[in-house]
Amino acid sequence: MSQTASTGTVPATISAAKKSNRFRKFMPLTLMTLPGLAYLLINNYLPMFGIVIAFKNVNFSKGILGSDWVGFKNFEYLFKTSDAYIITRNTIAYNLVWILVGTLMSIVLAILLNEIRSKFFSRFYQSVILLPQLISIIIVSYIVYAVLSLDTGLLNKVVLPALGMDEISWYFEPKYWPIILTIVHFWKGLGFSIVIYFASIIGIDEEYYEAARLDGASKWQQIRSITIPLLSPVIIMLTLLSIGRIFYSDFGLFYQVPMNSGPLYDTTNVIDTYVFRGLLGLGDIGMSAAAGFYQSIVGFVLVITANLIVRKINKDNALF
Repeated sequence: MSQTASTGTVPATISAAKKSNRFRKFMPLTLMTLPGLAYLLINNYLPMFGIVIAFKNVNFSKGILGSDWVGFKNFEYLFKTSDAYIITRNTIAYNLVWILVGTLMSIVLAILLNEIRSKFFSRFYQSVILLPQLISIIIVSYIVYAVLSLDTGLLNKVVLPALGMDEISWYFEPKYWPIILTIVHFWKGLGFSIVIYFASIIGIDEEYYEAARLDGASKWQQIRSITIPLLSPVIIMLTLLSIGRIFYSDFGLFYQVPMNSGPLYDTTNVIDTYVFRGLLGLGDIGMSAAAGFYQSIVGFVLVITANLIVRKINKDNALF
């Protein structure tokens, strides 16, 4: 009886020893993740309690929780204003164009980058593509100003006279700014997605291409039949993430680059800049919080909807 009991405790002892060894083995890695987890908690999760601000008329003397509850009144700021249509149209239109054109350009440039056989030039071009991503939007706005300035700009003083064209007051002509903002956006932000697609292309097994070449497939046929299908999970993932932010916009791009020029508001005013100007003028943080909450909810719904559509078409390519 005692022998049976003692043998029964042996597996339990071994199991406990294995768990203890596993705990000690992964303890350094666990400790290394703690700063990142703490940052994620403080930066991403604790601010969620601030959602309550969107439903209150904040009075700092009473505190956030003690302030008067106003329900959805703060949301009227976005929906009942005369500019609601313009800011919503601009926000959605810019993002839709940037998602579609940006995805296509990123894939094409990543494929071209993969065709460079020299390691030096491959790394050089990767660095050149990523460099604008590291430049502050303030610096970018002054680079754009150096090109577009009426008095000293490169276009007005060099390019347009060489073409026999008159000078243009770029910061007073709204019709040019959808193109200008799109160019600046792609120049500054496209490098990140290009590198992601490039890394995915490098990960494709070379044997697929060798087999295709033996079958006489052209370069375009290899891209169409091998590269694009194997890239589709990454394309779908990045597209879904972009769709989730379709009601957000690059505040620095729309505020700093046009130099907050009033005549350009029809084409540069988006939800983020409109809320900022409203907050600057009214000082009502409840309205700003309502706008942020609205953008988050819409982004969440769009991601879920887009993922369900992808899941219906191809379950393996869905995010979840």
